[in-house]
Amino acid sequence: MQRLYDFLRRHPTWVDSAWAVVLFGISVLGEVARQETRGTDAPMIVLPVAGLLCLVIALRRRAPERMLLLAFGLGVVQLVLDVETTAADFALLVIVYTVAATGARWASRFALAAGLCAAPLAQLRWPSDQTGVAGNVALTVFQAVPFALAWVLGDSVRTRRAYFAQLEERAARLEKEREAQAKVAVAAERARIARELHDVVAHNVSVMVVQADGAAYVLDAAPDQAKKALETISSTGRQALAEMRRLLGVLRTGEHQEAGEYVPQPDVRQIEDLVEQCRGSGLPVDFRIEGTPRPLPSGVELTAYRIVQEALTNTRKHGGPNAGASVRLVYFDDGLGLLVEDDGKGAPHELYEEGGLDGRGHGLIGMRERVGMVGGTLDAGPRPGGGFRISALLPLKPAH
Repeated sequence: MQRLYDFLRRHPTWVDSAWAVVLFGISVLGEVARQETRGTDAPMIVLPVAGLLCLVIALRRRAPERMLLLAFGLGVVQLVLDVETTAADFALLVIVYTVAATGARWASRFALAAGLCAAPLAQLRWPSDQTGVAGNVALTVFQAVPFALAWVLGDSVRTRRAYFAQLEERAARLEKEREAQAKVAVAAERARIARELHDVVAHNVSVMVVQADGAAYVLDAAPDQAKKALETISSTGRQALAEMRRLLGVLRTGEHQEAGEYVPQPDVRQIEDLVEQCRGSGLPVDFRIEGTPRPLPSGVELTAYRIVQEALTNTRKHGGPNAGASVRLVYFDDGLGLLVEDDGKGAPHELYEEGGLDGRGHGLIGMRERVGMVGGTLDAGPRPGGGFRISALLPLKPAH
């Protein structure tokens, strides 16, 4: 049964043709019965007109405007040649409905006007002898009502289809917007993870390289210092692995991780440990805190830690062998200020230009992105007296 229903939906013209054949048979039988009752022969044109009216029903979906004009022409032929209405004239109601539902706007208006005029013209052409003027008027109105109802029903179907089409279009547009938002979210998450990995790898690996070079240099002359350097390499490597494990855990969307398996994100309190680590690697760092320390939003604390980490890493990479650095944390009422300076030779000019050179300078780009996400400001560049300076202001309230 379902297959038959699907077949009929895929072939609507066949369904209309079947109804047209049934209507033509009813018209022929009705005309034969009428002629037997009257005792006269039917005009030769009755059957061709009935056949063409049934053709209107058969092809109404394929060419509604053309079938409307054909039906209008057949109605004029009936009026001129005195061909009385038959069951096939039901096609006029069908084509009025069809054009109102699926046809062009001009055809819909024309169908309404022609349908409302059909009943009065038919009543004038074939008046009823058994009723008076008032009866003929009432009969005319009664015959015009089906045409009006057919047009109203068809126009309602058109409006409903347009409404559903609009809903489908809106749903498709919303789906595309959701996909676009999902892609943006994925890109943002990838950028965040890339920044985290860059900060973790750049800082910790640079510390490990410095300590490894120092250990190799003093391995024979000062075994104790070499041992201490190796211990620093070991602890730094473990810290890097712990942070990378935390970051990679974000990518394991299908796994349930136990609470506490990954270390928490770095915060402002760990900046002092970061400074001590840099001092241990041979970089003199002056660290000061101004104002009253207090808990800050996690995003601000992580951003502050990463800025200091990246700044000290850059000092170690570009400052030269005798460079020193200073770190200032200033707690304001409405934010946190950071100032990281060094007295080294400074980074090449192209590294602190926005965008870097040939894909370089990712650290400063990451700084700007981090600061921008919390609604802060960042100023990075060479100091007038030599060295490099990074200044950031992180507000406590996120940007809107």
